[in-house]
Amino acid sequence: MLRIIGPSDPGRGEAEKALLDRMSLVPAEVERDVRAIVEAVRARGDAAVREYSERFEKRTLAAFELSREEWDRQASSVTAEVRRAIERAADRIARFHAPQRVEGYRFEEGGARLELRVQPLERVGLYVPGGSARYPSSVLMTAVPARIAGVHEIVMVTPGPSAETLYAAKVAGVHRVFVIGGAQAVAALAFGTESVPRVDKIVGPGNAWVAEAKRQLFGQVDIDAVAGPSEILVIADDAADPALVAADLLSQAEHDVEAYAVLLATSGKLAEATARAVDEQLATLPRKEIAAESIRRHGVALVMRTLDDALKFAERYAPEHLELMVRDADDVAHRVMNAGAIFVGTHTPEAAGDYLAGPNHVLPTGGTARYASPLGVYDFVKRTSVLRWDDAALEAHADDIVALAEVEGLHAHGRAVSKRRK
Repeated sequence: MLRIIGPSDPGRGEAEKALLDRMSLVPAEVERDVRAIVEAVRARGDAAVREYSERFEKRTLAAFELSREEWDRQASSVTAEVRRAIERAADRIARFHAPQRVEGYRFEEGGARLELRVQPLERVGLYVPGGSARYPSSVLMTAVPARIAGVHEIVMVTPGPSAETLYAAKVAGVHRVFVIGGAQAVAALAFGTESVPRVDKIVGPGNAWVAEAKRQLFGQVDIDAVAGPSEILVIADDAADPALVAADLLSQAEHDVEAYAVLLATSGKLAEATARAVDEQLATLPRKEIAAESIRRHGVALVMRTLDDALKFAERYAPEHLELMVRDADDVAHRVMNAGAIFVGTHTPEAAGDYLAGPNHVLPTGGTARYASPLGVYDFVKRTSVLRWDDAALEAHADDIVALAEVEGLHAHGRAVSKRRK
């Protein structure tokens, strides 16, 4: 089922182009529907959120916010084994992210005092998928950095939260939980409603409607990114174990039918063995229908002539997750510039990064790793410049300011300085 394309096979160029141009366009109907939802929530607040929850989720909401008592009751049902895993993951994530805290700075020079002030955001919204989905890891990866940054209030929205999600929210430091979802929840966070507080930033994964709502509301509110389907790129040589390569490809394919699972193999034999292993492992995978469709749509093994060729393609592809299952993987990792996260060597599966290793799993997708970064503490602060000049400092720079204002034809700027001169 995993397509294998050799270096000189017909259609090789088209296959590479499709991979490099994988950032999907939003279907016109999704854009249209989300725009209507956003405008309805802006105009009618809670009433619109309740209406769309009934229409899309078949849920009638008496109240949007989960009471602390109910939150505690549901969270208490989590097994001891899962509680331990969540707490350990939260600790590792916190220890990795803590050094990302930065302080502002100030310097004084000739009567001028200049400062960069770094402050946490006042209120942040976390979107967490719900219903049949249980993603406590997404709660930890978004809430823990926000808490470390010092965000004053962390608000979580999720349709039908699981007990595990609610336990993770307690551990991570979430302050309030609202049982709403979809584009209507994103709009409620962006504008504020009678029940839902307005936030400064929205982060977290969601479906196409959630992603489109974030895109449309960017500017009204800050967002982490407009995320595309999850993706993994594995570079493997003839020393790699095809069973492990296949397992890692499937670990992303099971996310979604639009997920990308791509292998760059320096050996045709490895590519063929991996394809067989994918078929064997699919047979017993609980989410095999989703994973199989993902492999059918976007799964491919490109056979590369050399490791250098594989790395050149990887730089252009700029994957969300890059695995290096090659000899001298540490040295090869130093050559990589464009990737959301790099997993080095046989014993570093991408799944470790998804859950417990420590670095954030909210990563740039669709080739945006060329310029974007993992979610971090730095995403939950803002920077403010503070300037103070005395009369001597203004006098020392007045001529230069006036000269620049004259060049730009902004004469009132120059006058604002000249009128202050002695």
